Amino acid sequence: MAVSGIITVMERAARKAGTKLRRDFGEIEHLQVSQKGPADFVSKADQAAERTLYDELTRDRPGWGFVLEEGGVIEGEPGKPRFIIDPLDGTSNFLHAIPHFAISIAVQEPKPGGGWGDVTSALIYQPVTDESYWAERGRGAWLHDRRLRVSSRRHLNECLIATGIPYMGHGNMAQWSRIFGAVAPEVAGIRRFGAASLDLAWVAAGRYDGFWESDLQVWDVAAGMLLVREAGGFVSDYRGGDRAIERSEYIAGSGAVHSKLQKLVAGALRNA
Repeated sequence: MAVSGIITVMERAARKAGTKLRRDFGEIEHLQVSQKGPADFVSKADQAAERTLYDELTRDRPGWGFVLEEGGVIEGEPGKPRFIIDPLDGTSNFLHAIPHFAISIAVQEPKPGGGWGDVTSALIYQPVTDESYWAERGRGAWLHDRRLRVSSRRHLNECLIATGIPYMGHGNMAQWSRIFGAVAPEVAGIRRFGAASLDLAWVAAGRYDGFWESDLQVWDVAAGMLLVREAGGFVSDYRGGDRAIERSEYIAGSGAVHSKLQKLVAGALRNA
């Protein structure tokens, strides 16, 4: 599969930002950190990566808009797409010297009558492993030049499921506990690695069989959702509908796993 111009632009920007992140990660004990809220720390590395991504993407796609984790919404020219960017997904891992974090970039198209439509291009880059996951609508999902497909496992007792766990005022621990109690006895294992973009990329790659999490921001999931869908999987809200971003509820997996996982999640919430 030939790589398109927009994927080339996104990967070039991600690799440039990733080089700086790797360097800062190697000096993590000297990194200065600023606190912006409870359990929400933003490093100079995070801010520098976002600036690099913004500068590189603006140079190659002038006039496009941005949704930035740190910089907020930057309006572009009318009728042009916008980038949705998380410059450092897995900040807590990064700050604790855990080598599991990523840069996430998605392209969202404008609707003809106003507002925003589908994500059509996505890239998730893991600087430490130099893995570049990318997808375009209708062209599949890829890891470098290898086509990705979601897991072919169909039985939950063989499946490894990823999730995120609420912490320090973020998320609903009671709800998560009910879901965990319903899912854990049915599956081979549950993992919490701390970077939702990579969780979704790994679902697309078949490393994880499924995923659930709530209270995520659009920059955490925009690229990963396209990867899963282009790898043949499904992403929904907890009710099985298509309002995942609106509800901030995400269930992902292959058709068989998604359906079974969604029933467990919905049952846990219904029986609360």
